[in-house]
Amino acid sequence: MQKKFLMGNQAIALGALHAGVNLISGYPGTPSTEILETAAANKYEDTYVEWSVNEKAALEVAAGAAYCGARALVTMKQVGLNVACDPVMSLAYVGVKGGLVIVVCDDPGPISSQTEQDTRHFAQFAKLPVLDPSDPQQAYDMMGYAFELSEKYGIPVILRPTTRVCHACSDVDVADKRIEHPVEGFAKDPKWVIFPRLSYNNHLKLNRMHGEIAEEFSGCRFNTAEGSSQKKAIIASGVSCQYVREAISSIGVDVKLLCLATPNPFPEGLVLDFLDGAEEVLAVEELDPVIEDALTAMRGRYSLDIRICGKRTGHLPAAGENTYEIVRDAVCGFCGIMLKKAAPSELPPLPVRPPVLCAGCPHRASFYAVKRALKGKKAVFTGDIGCYTLGNAKPLDMVDTCLCMGADITMAQGMERVEGDVKHVAFIGDSTFFHTGIAGIVNGVYNQSGITVIILDNSTTAMTGHQPHPGTGVTMMGGLSRRISIEKVLEGCGVEHIYTADPFELDNAVETVKQAVQEKCLSCVVFRSPCIAVSKPRPPLHIGDGCIGCMRCVNEIGCPAISRESGRVRIDAAICFGCGLCAEICGFGAICSGGEGK
Repeated sequence: MQKKFLMGNQAIALGALHAGVNLISGYPGTPSTEILETAAANKYEDTYVEWSVNEKAALEVAAGAAYCGARALVTMKQVGLNVACDPVMSLAYVGVKGGLVIVVCDDPGPISSQTEQDTRHFAQFAKLPVLDPSDPQQAYDMMGYAFELSEKYGIPVILRPTTRVCHACSDVDVADKRIEHPVEGFAKDPKWVIFPRLSYNNHLKLNRMHGEIAEEFSGCRFNTAEGSSQKKAIIASGVSCQYVREAISSIGVDVKLLCLATPNPFPEGLVLDFLDGAEEVLAVEELDPVIEDALTAMRGRYSLDIRICGKRTGHLPAAGENTYEIVRDAVCGFCGIMLKKAAPSELPPLPVRPPVLCAGCPHRASFYAVKRALKGKKAVFTGDIGCYTLGNAKPLDMVDTCLCMGADITMAQGMERVEGDVKHVAFIGDSTFFHTGIAGIVNGVYNQSGITVIILDNSTTAMTGHQPHPGTGVTMMGGLSRRISIEKVLEGCGVEHIYTADPFELDNAVETVKQAVQEKCLSCVVFRSPCIAVSKPRPPLHIGDGCIGCMRCVNEIGCPAISRESGRVRIDAAICFGCGLCAEICGFGAICSGGEGK
């Protein structure tokens, strides 16, 4: 063994590699992204790694490998599990041959997601086992067990780290070498073709297996108990175990603790033994009261005389992520301890810093071009998931909806059907277009929609850290592949009116949009300009003597490099990328290239 300082996501990746994983697939999304990136950077010669076009594709690629007896890993965030739902449910019934582990990173808060959904509920729905690591070391150690569990029962296993486990860093003991896992190959068998009668039989089998796994989890080494109190007990899971341990130590209270790393199927045998003699139990978990509800069901099933506390009793908040302070206060309340509060801090409040598009971002120019083109017209702008969601902020104010990946195109079609006098424009990024946008295009062409779709092609998956996608011609294995042309995909889908423009050529961009929105059938504009993180910046601009202080450059585009200072406009040369958008909208030629900002 050797010791390494690792982020939780890095530990998961190395744990999978050292467990002999043969194939890793996924789609980027915070807080899961670093798992696949770490795997790609540390893979063995015979390990295959890919960013798939979406989570459904990723899981099906992994399932194919697992059918051949390979060990396969899939990575995604909690909302990505929604996209992968169809194959997950069917795989639970059909089963797998090689170990298949689905890492679903939940995002309490949420910090970077549109939902706070709890993957443990989905696992209950799919009747799949869940492992819930509490720190990077446990996340690393669980990977080998997850593959073994999957192979033993022939079903996928879900590993569910939450944000603070994914992004926490600590010393981790890792193996010196990996387990070699040979791939036997696909063996033809009628069981791989699912039919209703087989589904019925497999459902019965899955139910029986659920009970067997619960019994195995009762003896699982990752579930640990500590403390000596006979009357008060706490059951915690995930990172909350660390918070409870710290709270118990700082408060100095006698309470016994069960760190439950296997929340589904619920290990009732283990929990019954742990609760023997206890009069009260506090469930400490992130997101929903899954453990708390399981305890409530057990109390009725076994006629337990015990008080159950948690989220439903108000001891812990019903939403958001846990913190040490939240858990400490909950433990104090549970134990009847009055905590002396520290005096409030006299520090000044932090300034409000809303998220904004980067200086020089091509999306800003694209939004502004569309805004100019549709000025004075009644229009609705549907948005999507990505950096360009920030187009909703003033002064651009160009994103009216944001639901989920790919929804902008289809929602615009629905709006059009009931608002015939309104022009509907959908914004979608290049990576999201490949992820779930194409089906919406097909639907619009087939059903004769008249919306306009603006595809913001910045040559990367920017929001999650600049991962490649089918339009970049680069794979995660480091090789070059055929670059998929967005225009040719649109043409193949039957789109008749396809336009391409550089958003920084403002006048041409505006005229292009004006032409596109006049079409009676579905039209598309591809605004193509690379993200500033993958392109070389041009010299910064500065304010010349012709400035009259009209503030148009400040008020219309909201670039963070431009500000008003002592009544004058100033460009911060340290963050200006020289995109030239502000110069194009200045009516007095007062914004110039070269020189120092004034």
